[in-house]
Amino acid sequence: MSLDLSKKSSPAAAGSTARPARPRRRRFDAEPYALPLTWVAVIVLFSVLRPNTFPTSGNITSVLSSQAVLLVVTLALVIPLTVGDLDVSVGGVVGMSAMITALLNVNHGVNAILAAVIAVAASMLVGLFNGLVATKVKVDLLIVTLGTGSLLAGITAWLSDQNTVSGLSSSLTNLVVGDHLFGVSLEFYYAIALALIMFYLLRYTPIGRRMLIVGQAREVAALSGIRVSSVRVLSLVLCSGLAGFAGVLYVGTSGGASPTGGTELLLPAYAAAFLGATTILPGRFNAIGSIISVYFLATGITGLQLLGAQTYVQQLFYGAALIVAVSVSMVVRARRRRLEAGEE
Repeated sequence: MSLDLSKKSSPAAAGSTARPARPRRRRFDAEPYALPLTWVAVIVLFSVLRPNTFPTSGNITSVLSSQAVLLVVTLALVIPLTVGDLDVSVGGVVGMSAMITALLNVNHGVNAILAAVIAVAASMLVGLFNGLVATKVKVDLLIVTLGTGSLLAGITAWLSDQNTVSGLSSSLTNLVVGDHLFGVSLEFYYAIALALIMFYLLRYTPIGRRMLIVGQAREVAALSGIRVSSVRVLSLVLCSGLAGFAGVLYVGTSGGASPTGGTELLLPAYAAAFLGATTILPGRFNAIGSIISVYFLATGITGLQLLGAQTYVQQLFYGAALIVAVSVSMVVRARRRRLEAGEE
């Protein structure tokens, strides 16, 4: 007697016992919000420790306004960092732009706004030079920009005869620090507007996506038809242009330009750029993260100084922040790659 086993394992029977796979729940990722929450905690801490000086409107508006130049320099660095390049000439570009603006306006009577436009245009030429040497001559960009930064420092000192140029027209200083909106100088709003524009540019436009692809894998980008050299040159031109605009804000804030001005912004700008890559879009250099990181660092330094710390705490804070930010950024990027590979 034979048994028909096929009837016992019919598709209908099998289907009745099989359970559909449950969709995997997406766990909440707190990593993008770690730095903003830490910033809030730092604000609360210093407000408790120094209630009469730290949470005042005067201190708040001072912090917001005073960090506008640094924020623009940080945004300038975000562009080549997205492409995978390091530009260390931005400090020299800031100083050169500030000096050109001051010299044209004070010594040669050029309209302050026109002088600022000329300074930004000259700054963009520096970025074009850096990009062409790096892509056409194939010199490492770090070496190129290191030499360019030193060259610009020498040119700035030569143009000014190593003297501080002061007496800038009030038409420019009013547009930077003279006029206020809600108690905050206009330079703050310029920096925030640039950050929002850059965030949209890098995240939602074709050129922004090309920059991201080039920064992640240049060989893959080239094989997919992206003109890697053109993207790199464009990023350096935009970087130097923003650094030139930061120079205009720099000279508009102080009312004059010194032969060594701008170089002190390089370290804190890199610290803020790498720290910003750990928040909002962890593993990516982004404009919103740069805003948070710049003001997080400024809040910490201001709070420590109000507690009685010496002025050198600023260098200590920025140096330590750069080391920690780069380390955390590398860990976050590696973790994100592993997670993406696991999902695939």
